[in-house]
This record gives sequence, C-alpha cells and structure tokens, in this order.
Amino acid sequence: MDESQLRQLLEDVRAGQLSADDAVRKLQRLPFAELGYARVDHHRSLRQGMPEAVYAPGKSAEHCVGIVTELLAASDGPVLVTRAGAKQVAALEAACPGSRRVPSEPSEDRLTTLVWRPAPPRAARVLVCTAGTADLPVAEECLATLEAYGFRPDLLADCGVAGVHRLLASVAAVQEADAVVVVAGMEGALASVVGGLTRAPVVAVPTSVGYGSSLEGVTALLAMLSSCAAGVAVVGIDNGYGAACAVARVLA
Repeated sequence: MDESQLRQLLEDVRAGQLSADDAVRKLQRLPFAELGYARVDHHRSLRQGMPEAVYAPGKSAEHCVGIVTELLAASDGPVLVTRAGAKQVAALEAACPGSRRVPSEPSEDRLTTLVWRPAPPRAARVLVCTAGTADLPVAEECLATLEAYGFRPDLLADCGVAGVHRLLASVAAVQEADAVVVVAGMEGALASVVGGLTRAPVVAVPTSVGYGSSLEGVTALLAMLSSCAAGVAVVGIDNGYGAACAVARVLA
C-alpha cells in the first residue's frame, strides 16, 4: 500500500463507501504479512516510496510464487522480481500471469527480471549507458526496474572509452537527461567521462565484465569511487536494480 492508496482508503471510509471494519482488515496487512518463510513488507511504499522487490536467487520457485501472490493481492502497485532463473520464471508466469519479462526470452545463462503492473508514467528522462554489449544484462535489470517505477528510460549501448566517439555522437541525449546510469566493466572509465558531460545526477554501476586484472568488477568499482568527476554516485558490482532505485529516490 502506498500513500495514495492509504489516502483513498481514508476517503472511502469518510464518504461511507467502505466500512470501518473493512478498512481495518486492509490495514491489518500492514506493516507485513507473515508467510512462514518470508515476512512480506507491505509498508515499504509508505516509508520509502518504492514497494518491496523479490530477489529470486536462493528462493525456491514456490517461495517466489507465494511472495508475488501476496504482493499482488495486497496492493495495486508494481511488483518486481529480479534475477529469476528459468524454473522460477515458468512457475511465476503460470501462477501469476500478466508480467513483462526482461529479457523477453529466458535462458540458463541469463537471469530474468519480471514486472507486474508498472507504475503510471513519470515525466523525468532517464538514460542508461553501457560501455559494452557485455554489460547489457546488468543494464536490462536497471531498465526493467526503472520501468516498474514509472520511468520510460532510454538505452545508449556500447559506447565505452575505447571508441569514445560513439558516446560523443549522442552527447545531446546525455546532456538532456534528468538522470544518467552508467553501466561499465573493464576499468570503469565511462562513468568519469559521462560525469564530466552532464549536470544531471550520474549513478555508476561497475560490472564484473573484463579480463583478469578487472578482478570481477573490483577494478571498475574502485575507479568509479575514485572518479575525478565530482558527485558521481556508485552502487555495488552488477547492481542494476540498486542503480534504478537510486535514480527513483533522487527524482522522487
């Protein structure tokens, strides 16, 4: 339940369209629902402005279905599952139809983000830039999360510093955005370049893409944290979801 739904609930009680007992039953689902294997946080939208998301790794398909079913039943807002495997995706789509799947075709080597009931469109312009095509899985998680929260982000793929003219060809899109997410592995230099081109908030996502000395993303992480472009914010390695949430908070 988010703030607008709570206000509507109170208005319905005041107008006599909803009994006090029915309102109490709805509010009893706050602050969380006890499922035994999970305590589903229905209060998060009121506290943070964003609903609870389901992180699929480590959960059985049955756990994912149970949590998503509870989230869908308790509110009208967006529901998001990140990093689901093929079996989890199949179980969720069978039990809870109506989701959008990113990427559109699940595979064993690529985890999937599922979105039900995305929020109404928001006007802010968000751009997601990747240094390379290999960074796309992380970018897709970010894009799907942004879409769940009502943004309509644009993607600028494969514009890393090894061919920086590819980025400069689209510099107008960078400068017109209200927020930019930079997804980069290797040495992570793209975040500094973008941070020097725009006044908008820049959120950098280091990825585990790269050769041996990239240390599975640690090199990109440290480089982004050391950026000479002041004010670039950095999330954890491969955390496209976290980057999208950071943008949603900044643009709230």
